Amino acid sequence: MIAATRAAGEGPFPPSHLAQPGPARPERHLAAAGRPLHARFGLEPGRTLLDAVTGPLAAQGMRGGVVHLHGGSFDPFAYVMPALSSDGVHAAWYSETYRPAGETRLEAATATFGERDGAPFLHVHGVWVEPDGRRRGGHLLPAEVVVRAPCEAEAWGTAEAAWRVEPDAETNFPLFTPASLGGDGGSVLLKVQPNEELFAAVEAACAGRSIRVARLRGLGSLVRPVFADGRMVPTEASELFIRDGSVGPGEDGRPRAAIDIAVVDVDGAIHEGPLQRGSNAVCITCELHLEVVE
Repeated sequence: MIAATRAAGEGPFPPSHLAQPGPARPERHLAAAGRPLHARFGLEPGRTLLDAVTGPLAAQGMRGGVVHLHGGSFDPFAYVMPALSSDGVHAAWYSETYRPAGETRLEAATATFGERDGAPFLHVHGVWVEPDGRRRGGHLLPAEVVVRAPCEAEAWGTAEAAWRVEPDAETNFPLFTPASLGGDGGSVLLKVQPNEELFAAVEAACAGRSIRVARLRGLGSLVRPVFADGRMVPTEASELFIRDGSVGPGEDGRPRAAIDIAVVDVDGAIHEGPLQRGSNAVCITCELHLEVVE
């Protein structure tokens, strides 16, 4: 899918919106926090992506966090891409499952780490190169992906708050939702609801917690993503991960976010770069982590 472009001087696109099947949740963003945990480790070949990532984090006591993955390869490999929904029950859905034959090389991915039905679970978006040389992106199926060559992982999270998969009536999806385990601190799990402008939600969450400076990581989906250079991706469904994100004081002293992403559209095209502040509404969810600096 080719991105539309707004000429310089025309101003930003207003955020697009996508009607959801259920009632809007009163809380438009949800957060839970705890004392920070950090881990670096390699993924063990021969294990599924799910086990290779969740095992070391669960052993450390982490209950919720974000994981960056770089390099390595996988075989077998399985994923889906974003798709429009025609079932009348969801606003967006997934493509068929793709299973490229041979070794797939990972470029980069981000995973939300938490739990589903009491067991460790991952939600993973990434970009990779398939055996035929094509660069693709989307939503990995971690229980069906097996590590072939070692992959480097770095995780940020906490033992005092958890990501738990819970029903979300607004979207009709089971979604990772922050759950407080009685702690507080500089590791913040943040979920943003559909049709909320991403920058506004992040900045409001930081202001509400008196966060001045933070590193922002995570993944999610946007409706018609808009980039700072004027590109707009004309797709209601997307899968993204944050390549680089931060929050710092703006000229008025209030929190101001900067977010650089990679996003795949319904045609499988990958779009990358800094997002336009004020122009990007969440499609289904954004699962974010704030590493508080001050």
